[in-house]
Amino acid sequence: MNKLDEAATYNSTDPQSRSNAGFIYSKREQVNGSYGQVPEQYTLRQSVEHSLRRYFKNLDNEPATDLYQMVLREVEAPLLETVMRYTGNNQSKASILLGLNRGTLRTKLKNYGML
Repeated sequence: MNKLDEAATYNSTDPQSRSNAGFIYSKREQVNGSYGQVPEQYTLRQSVEHSLRRYFKNLDNEPATDLYQMVLREVEAPLLETVMRYTGNNQSKASILLGLNRGTLRTKLKNYGML
């Protein structure tokens, strides 16, 4: 079990798991018209794709705009929260882990009300 997410699993013998740095998540999948738990595990990428497909299905032909910004907001906030928790709120360590300038990280943390 990795520190970033207790739900994450890593299988060192599975090349898909290794290529995604252990970020494999159980995900809900549509089964027979309803959402039920599927025993398969999804990569983060597959989870995002699944969520977007579900989002489009739920739009029911309603117009949508600014999808890119919406997805970034939805993903960025939990990413920052999890990394900050993992680093013990050490902004220097978090900025290195994220590959961001420390000032950029601080700005993002402020924007999400995390500072």
